[in-house]
Amino acid sequence: MDTLQHKLKFENRYINQLPSDSEQVNTRRQVHGAAFSWATPVATANPQLIALSDDVAQMIGFNSEDTASDLFLDVFTGNALLDGMQPFAMCYGGHQFGQWAGQLGDGRAINLGEVVTPAQGHQFLQLKGAGPTPYSRTADGLAVLRSSVREFLCSEAMYHLGIATTRALSLCLTGDQVMRDMFYDGNGAYEPGAVVCRVSSSFTRFGSFQLPSQRGDIALLQAQADHCIASDFPHLIDGEKIDKGTYIKWFGEVCERTCQMIIGWQRVGFVHGVMNTDNMSIIGETIDYGPYGWIDDFDLDWTPNTTDAQRRRYRFGAQGEISHWNLFQLANAIYPLIEESLPLEQLLDNYGKNYQHQWCEMMADKLGLQAYQGQDDLVLFSELEQILQSVETDMTVFYRQLANLGKNEPDNWLVTIHDSYYQPDRLSDKYKQFMGLWFERYTARLQQDNRSDHERKLAMNKVNPKYVLRNYLAQQAIEAAEKGDFSEINKLQALLKKPYDEQENAEQYAQKRPEWARNKAGCSALSCSS
Repeated sequence: MDTLQHKLKFENRYINQLPSDSEQVNTRRQVHGAAFSWATPVATANPQLIALSDDVAQMIGFNSEDTASDLFLDVFTGNALLDGMQPFAMCYGGHQFGQWAGQLGDGRAINLGEVVTPAQGHQFLQLKGAGPTPYSRTADGLAVLRSSVREFLCSEAMYHLGIATTRALSLCLTGDQVMRDMFYDGNGAYEPGAVVCRVSSSFTRFGSFQLPSQRGDIALLQAQADHCIASDFPHLIDGEKIDKGTYIKWFGEVCERTCQMIIGWQRVGFVHGVMNTDNMSIIGETIDYGPYGWIDDFDLDWTPNTTDAQRRRYRFGAQGEISHWNLFQLANAIYPLIEESLPLEQLLDNYGKNYQHQWCEMMADKLGLQAYQGQDDLVLFSELEQILQSVETDMTVFYRQLANLGKNEPDNWLVTIHDSYYQPDRLSDKYKQFMGLWFERYTARLQQDNRSDHERKLAMNKVNPKYVLRNYLAQQAIEAAEKGDFSEINKLQALLKKPYDEQENAEQYAQKRPEWARNKAGCSALSCSS
């Protein structure tokens, strides 16, 4: 126990270098002139560790003895603090569903501190669901088991898919019951409470710069930007001075990181569900796993968020466009530091072009092409999306099975991808004709590449996962956990560490969504309730 207490080194740069809220009492309020407020996790009644990421623990510096200790459990459920921890909640604002929402902040997250890790430098340890903060508004700052399971599993799944993301160290039950109205229909019920420890080198969001800019607090805006650059983008600093040129280069890199992240989402069929500017990480990590979802049947218009069911602002096919819009809001926020619109406009214009180029390269990889070759390839990609959307086709299964098609066997397409269809017996003759013509063009394109079928299959299977955290799989794990059985969480965690590999006795996890899950709560759409 003593080793755990003293083995971690904390260097809390964020709270030491940025202005704090002068009010010490943890009451809901508007906070001005401060980057953060002090907030202490609430004590939990009967904590229980139910899932742990061993590689995150090792990255931080913990060994198996540490993570099995009572002190570890107490720290990561809010019942104790290690030496050097100074818990706080960040202050930020944001646009929610396209509308400016003013101050938001960490309403359900409390940062314990920045630990200096052996290999990954400074990492924030943050408890999600640890109690109220000044930014909780009318909420209680707690989280329930179902949302916490989804946060833990998905952040780890995304990491192993190769997509930038916050990590999850631990998932713990609190022993407390939390009231939630899951469907916002007035039928609230008590659910088991839980806490996830999230880990990242930065939890700063676009909204961290928007709020001071909107308020005209340029001193705080500059302090936030300078700290962010020095901490997370130090390679951009030429000498010791951060100047206008540094801010421009910084925005350019934020654009590039954001682009890579969104392209990763599109590649694997992930839909964030709530791409508000306060949910956009400044370092380009996937953050805030709320009502997210994974594409089962390919649908560019699908969103997992019931709150967005009418407008579908954050639908699968719009994530690139929304990321561009969000970056425009960030550019507006940091404009006072630059006072020139042209360089920001150029970077935003480049973002649209860069996104389109990276999307085309990503699609070429998914289809097993050696390189994207221009307009003819783009037509091939666009036609495929239209065809996939015309009938219920499982995105993950389709691309995985497509790798098995021989480049000299265009007529075998239906046999090859048969299992990707939800209703294969209902494919119309017209659809088969269109798909047959597409496969003729596709296999002809493959023949242009100097690559064997085996080489192409290996390449495709490195970018097209066999296993993703399908919504119904997560829901099954949640339902079992709510009955005290955590084995499915552990199975999924292990499975999703190798999403691109063929895994023995795991074929059931690579199947299409079963019919019973089509409209079941938690399997098709989710609310923001947690």
